Amino acid sequence: MTEKKIIPIWPAAKAKIEGQVEVDDGGCSSGEPFALMVLGGMMEPEFTEGDIIVCEPDGVARDGSFVVAQVDGEYYFRQLQILEGGWYIKALNPNHPTLKLTGPEAVVGVVILKKKPGRRKEQKSYV
Repeated sequence: MTEKKIIPIWPAAKAKIEGQVEVDDGGCSSGEPFALMVLGGMMEPEFTEGDIIVCEPDGVARDGSFVVAQVDGEYYFRQLQILEGGWYIKALNPNHPTLKLTGPEAVVGVVILKKKPGRRKEQKSYV
């Protein structure tokens, strides 16, 4: 089992984090796209460790979309499933559990692009 890596996602507004770090957004709005690096093999074979994903916070989340969502205070990169009115996120690797979302408000970004670092021509759009 691999060690769990924690990567902070900073708030979009100026704030104090645990009373230690002050973050200034530099004028960006909450609707600005953001990029993350894929860690682990939960989303293989479509996404491998080291891939860079670009997420659109204001993107439309549809059944089958790849999303970043918050569950119990943690962020997950998974594929969205909407079943019988319930919202779920599942890993493409079947060894990882499907998680239930509280609803559409749990989705913080929709993946719009995947890129391999250092390879200019190797990218895939999800829009």
